[in-house]
Amino acid sequence: MMDAYSDFARVYDLFMDNVDYTAWAEYLRQILRENGICDGLVLELGCGTGTMTELLAEAGYDMIGVDNSEEMLSVAMEKRVESGHDILYLLQDMQDFELYGTVRAVVSVCDCMNYITDPQELEDVFSLVNNYLDPGGILVFDVNTEYKYRELLGNATIAENREEGSFIWENEFDPETGLNIYELALFLPREDGLYEKTEEMHCQKAYSTEEIIRAIRSAGMEFVAVYDAYTKNAPEPESERLTFIARESGK
Repeated sequence: MMDAYSDFARVYDLFMDNVDYTAWAEYLRQILRENGICDGLVLELGCGTGTMTELLAEAGYDMIGVDNSEEMLSVAMEKRVESGHDILYLLQDMQDFELYGTVRAVVSVCDCMNYITDPQELEDVFSLVNNYLDPGGILVFDVNTEYKYRELLGNATIAENREEGSFIWENEFDPETGLNIYELALFLPREDGLYEKTEEMHCQKAYSTEEIIRAIRSAGMEFVAVYDAYTKNAPEPESERLTFIARESGK
């Protein structure tokens, strides 16, 4: 198994250009402000190449980004140089991250939570988040739904061919375990004009809404809401992505 997001980091932003990060950032800013969080420290778990981190820094938050891919953070730090934002990036696993103190909010986008494939480990992450949140602080995150894995991604092959690189992305979904295996083949151009093939393997888990809410509450947090992603609409049976909001509790 290859390390996730190693070579892919070089072209991640290119192939993610279908994600409306600006709209997502505005939604997160709205949720934060509705909860009285207009500035201060905000942590992004699974920050990747720092696109969302930069947008939230632009919105006035003091950002911390955590990711376990050195290559992805390298791209994020290049963006930080260009923007001049004072962002702290930490090379850590979101399952056992450590901060120097508490933060006002934690956010996580682009289905990072689906990469936590064990329900107990998901609960542990929520417990860790609860520990590092200020009293009354909030957690906002999104997940891919069971419907998306089962009906859209599972056993599908997705391919894109561009001048900057190409990929073939094969999915295999097991409805019994809820695990979706991604086999990603990348073809990246070299200086001599040839293409170099690299392979990566990723694994995500489909959680039901009930499982996630149970994990939030078992971790000692308060479940606040779940929406069809980046809206205020109730989830639909065919929702492909959901946004969850939870609040720190117990301090």
